[in-house]
Amino acid sequence: MAKKRIVMALGHHALGTNLPEQKAAVAETAKIIADFIQDGWQVAITHGNAPQVGMIHTAMNEFGKQHDGYSMAPMSVCSAMSQGYIGYDLQNSIRTELVRRGIYKSVSTILTQVTVDTYDEAFYTPIKKIGRYMDAQEAALEEEKGNHVVEEPGKGFCRIVASPQPVAIVEIDAIKTLLAADQVVIACGGGGIPVMEQGSHLKGASAIIEKDLASGLLAKEIDADVLMILTGVDNVILGFGTQEEHSIHHMTAAVAKEYADEGQFGFASMLPKIMASVDFVENGKGRKAIITSLTKAQEALLGEAGTTIV
Repeated sequence: MAKKRIVMALGHHALGTNLPEQKAAVAETAKIIADFIQDGWQVAITHGNAPQVGMIHTAMNEFGKQHDGYSMAPMSVCSAMSQGYIGYDLQNSIRTELVRRGIYKSVSTILTQVTVDTYDEAFYTPIKKIGRYMDAQEAALEEEKGNHVVEEPGKGFCRIVASPQPVAIVEIDAIKTLLAADQVVIACGGGGIPVMEQGSHLKGASAIIEKDLASGLLAKEIDADVLMILTGVDNVILGFGTQEEHSIHHMTAAVAKEYADEGQFGFASMLPKIMASVDFVENGKGRKAIITSLTKAQEALLGEAGTTIV
């Protein structure tokens, strides 16, 4: 009998925002992931990278400005770097926790590229902030290079990049092979490295793919039974910030779409999680998506916590 598969999408609460925080956070996160592996699940892990990729982008570009002979790093390279060092901490922490439990299996990080459409409308309306805040002079220089910049009153200027839809996962066959061998896989970190197909060549795109949408695509491609999106709240909330605010514990994909059409979910926060869940559930049989916090993961799988979409 085939094992059940789950994609666990980790938010920044599971990773921390800097190197010391990440070391401590992933050690605790690994324990929860190991619980699922010990219970017999085949596990694929995805994760966010917003603080980490911003730190890398800032460090590489500041260094390039100040030292002759060193070039600045494009977004695709910064994304690849973030996948590597987040994956390094995650896979070692998970391996350590598994060995402590007498479970011996490989944990691998796949440097994952995700294709995007060159003509995606998102490239005309960038929304993802990246890097540090700049003054007006620095912002002007960024715009001269063709980059998009937005001003935030009281903070300064910040570069913004596009967030196109994920189309396909380039390394999907490698991911499937590892899962079929009952190995633990970390993939599509930060939404994947965004690339555009140019003949036989893959060119990095100046963009950040929404992590939850890439997680949903991965869950579909590996035919997972469960997509679990782990975030900073225990449940999906309706009427957020109003007197009618309340948690929702169970809904169908159709109802979730109705709530989305009503504008119930934040465009850059909960909405991508809902849309990824709906797409995953609607494109297979017997699937369910769960949105909850890391600490409620086990309870949510049993239907005792979180928000389940079927």
